[in-house]
Amino acid sequence: MKGARPLSDDEIQQVLSAFGGQYRNRNAALFVLALKTGFRISELLSLRIGDIFQYGQVADQVTVKRSSMKRRIEGRTVVIHPEARVYLKEWISELGSPAGDLFLFVSRKGDNRALSRQQAWAIFTAAFRASRLTGKLGCHATRKTFAARVHERLGRDLLKTQRALGHRSLASTVSYLSFDEEDITRAIMAL
Repeated sequence: MKGARPLSDDEIQQVLSAFGGQYRNRNAALFVLALKTGFRISELLSLRIGDIFQYGQVADQVTVKRSSMKRRIEGRTVVIHPEARVYLKEWISELGSPAGDLFLFVSRKGDNRALSRQQAWAIFTAAFRASRLTGKLGCHATRKTFAARVHERLGRDLLKTQRALGHRSLASTVSYLSFDEEDITRAIMAL
C-alpha cells in the first residue's frame, strides 16, 4: 500500500492498450475489475467463475468470501460496474462454457490454478512499463485509484469511503488518501 499511487484516466487507457497476447482479455478483465471494485488483488484472484457468472450472464454484484479477505473478519459485496461487466463478458466468453467452480483468473499453467499475486504483479508492472508510467506502481495502484475516485464522488466523506473500501479503521482509509499531499502543496504555494 505504501508508496503506490492512483492512476489517471489517461494512464488507465494506456495500461489497457498495453495488454496484449493470448491472455489480453483475462488481464484486462482483472485490471478493470480491480479498478472498479477496490478489492485487493489476492481477493480478486480467489474468485471462481460461479461468483461472477450466473444464469448465463455476469452477476450484478460480486462477493468475496470472508476466508479470502485480508483479515478474514467478514466478507464484502460490491456492485459490478458496467465497464467491468463488458471486460468480464469478453473474458468468460473466451473461456467457452466454463464450470462455475473454476477460478476466474486462471493461470496459464492450467489445472484450475488461479494466478498468483506475483504473477498478477508481473502482468500489471509489465503493462505499466510498456505504458512508460513512472512512480511506484503495482497491483495496489488499482485499489488506490478506486479509493481516490470513490472519495471524490462521495464528496470527500471519509466514513462512506471507509465503508466502500471495507476498512474497519478510519486510520486505514486516511492512509489510502495520503496522495492528497498535492492539495496541501498547492495551498502552501498559494500563500
